[in-house]
Amino acid sequence: QVQLVESGGGLVQAGGSLRLSCAASGLTFSCTDMGWFRQAPGKEREFVAGISWTGGRTYYADSVKGRFTISRNNIRNTVYLQMNSLKPEDTAVYYCNAVSGGQSPMYSWGRGAQVTVSS
Repeated sequence: QVQLVESGGGLVQAGGSLRLSCAASGLTFSCTDMGWFRQAPGKEREFVAGISWTGGRTYYADSVKGRFTISRNNIRNTVYLQMNSLKPEDTAVYYCNAVSGGQSPMYSWGRGAQVTVSS
């Protein structure tokens, strides 16, 4: 059974930074592309960033490009999202998941990590 546990969320002022972590188990993590998604209140969940299983390729939604960085540690089965220059519109619950075809989530969602950016 695949488990995804996000952590590192919190309240930050606009312009600040946060680093999210996602610990994955129950899958062959080192052979799996991973992604981060977010869901703001009243909105659909959207793709934020993805990383190939080697870590050699990363890709981002236009809204976060240049501000967010996705990375991974295949020894620790963990994927990270470094978020800089945060904006109030980045406020959302952030989720990680394995992805196929670049952006399609593969498993059930974890609880997510709440990120709140105040203006």
